[in-house]
Amino acid sequence: MSADVTGDLVLGVDIGTTATKAVAFSPDGADHGTGEAPHHLDEPEPGAAVQDPEAVYEAVGDAIRDALAGIDPAQVAALSFSSAMHGLLALDDRADPLGPLITWADSRASAVARELRARDGALDLHRRTGTPVHPMSPLVKLAWLRRARPSLHAAAHTWGGMKELVLARAAGARVADTSCASGTGLLDVASGTWDPEALDIAGITPALLGEPVAPTAVVGRLRETGWGLPAGVPVVAGGADGPMANLGVGAVRPGVAACSIGTSGALRVTVERPAVDPRGRVFCYDLTDDRWVVGGAITNGGLVLDWAHETLGEDIDHLLAAAAEVPAGADGLLALPHLLPERAPHWDVGGAGALVGLHRRHTPGHVVRALLEGVCLQLRLVLDSMREAGLAVDEVRATGGFARSTLWRRLLTDVLDLPVGFPTVDQGSAFGAALLGMQGVGLLPPGPDALVDVAERIPLGETLHPGPNAAVHAARLPLFEQVHDGLGDVIARL
Repeated sequence: MSADVTGDLVLGVDIGTTATKAVAFSPDGADHGTGEAPHHLDEPEPGAAVQDPEAVYEAVGDAIRDALAGIDPAQVAALSFSSAMHGLLALDDRADPLGPLITWADSRASAVARELRARDGALDLHRRTGTPVHPMSPLVKLAWLRRARPSLHAAAHTWGGMKELVLARAAGARVADTSCASGTGLLDVASGTWDPEALDIAGITPALLGEPVAPTAVVGRLRETGWGLPAGVPVVAGGADGPMANLGVGAVRPGVAACSIGTSGALRVTVERPAVDPRGRVFCYDLTDDRWVVGGAITNGGLVLDWAHETLGEDIDHLLAAAAEVPAGADGLLALPHLLPERAPHWDVGGAGALVGLHRRHTPGHVVRALLEGVCLQLRLVLDSMREAGLAVDEVRATGGFARSTLWRRLLTDVLDLPVGFPTVDQGSAFGAALLGMQGVGLLPPGPDALVDVAERIPLGETLHPGPNAAVHAARLPLFEQVHDGLGDVIARL
């Protein structure tokens, strides 16, 4: 395949929750063109969090065309894709959607998740597949659809996520890269094959899923798509957005974690052997054929700011400025920012948020400050769980929309109590996908060492070190856990 490559740029396309970003990268990490197109997350009924797959597909094309606006399309050697994890989509035999994309944030399968978690062998299933038994998991969603939407469950020709739809239309490929597949709860992460017990719980057979392929695999040639690229460009499978972010920000060595906060958030380290801790508090997802990422994802990241903007009726920049005027600890206001059911490290299948210690003196700035501190405290719980699982974390590389906020950068550094570096490549998932694409078409040598070498040369624009407020947040961490544990029964009854 590499003999047919004439350009030296790879287009990394990151299909996120609220936007798709496309960036034309060269092997040195330089950005030669960027495009971005938003898409909407719908909540048509309680617990639902779905998207129109056709609208997301259109956004993919819009982002690619924007990225190509200033470059010669002939320079593009390949496309490679990153995608948000845990989405579930039913496709017919023409790769057309049979319903909406059910996203990671959809919680309608909570009751099924509770049942499955109570079964013998639930933790063994988690350890084999790397994916917690949680409503986010496509395995749990399929088990729920089998009961709640049996006609849709029976009608699917293929089950996948948004990337499976894109690869089918763009290159005619009916495949599932092992990185995204490892987030479905259906794949044995050690063998890279579909897990028989998981398939039985989901009520499907391997024939209803794409063939597992390596993230560096060239899965076909680009068809006529109207994306501004000539037909015939190699299409590389790529991977899931979390693992791709580790690669794209250079968090590829032991002790270096990647943190991303966009709509949601996550903290992950790269490992050379797949493993889940004995308590099942972390996940394990595929990065490449011989590298995995272990860590935890939180549901409530930037969406807490969106909620504050919508609820308080003030501009986000104004709310952040007001929060910056509030001292660490928000004058005694503590927030559980669980606006959607939270994930790591407790993997709650229900739950809700709370403001504790609320007084008349508290302003919108206090509320926003407490919410942001709560997001960072939740990530600190993930960090502590990773350490309890035997993973060393000495520094963090962070990326995502949160990094545009000086306040939030400082909060994360102080709460994690670690040096936090901010790479100059701010589209980590897109760059990670592009690196896999470069290796897939021969612009980089094969093997993990070549990827690690390029990733580790990504420069940091700034590195922050913990300040005096780190002690304030450390003192609040046990209170944060106590509130979570103590309010669980009350919230459930409410």
